[in-house]
Amino acid sequence: TEQQSCKKNQNGDSLIFTKNQIQLLNNIDVEPKGRRLGPWERSFKELVSFVREFGHARVPRRFPSNPSLGMWVSNQRHCYKRH
Repeated sequence: TEQQSCKKNQNGDSLIFTKNQIQLLNNIDVEPKGRRLGPWERSFKELVSFVREFGHARVPRRFPSNPSLGMWVSNQRHCYKRH
């Protein structure tokens, strides 16, 4: 189940997106019309682009192409695990 795979991911197993999940991500409108993106939204948009390119969300902490994205993803995971 999805809940089981979430627990597996929290335990450090790799996170692989299915084709259906990638399609859902591709359909997300991450750029709201008529307003500027905030820092979190901008980073999320960068993550969606990463997933489209690589097919997963395992951004290395020191991702050479976008170091701030790797740190942002790491921070998001840390915050998620605390709650």
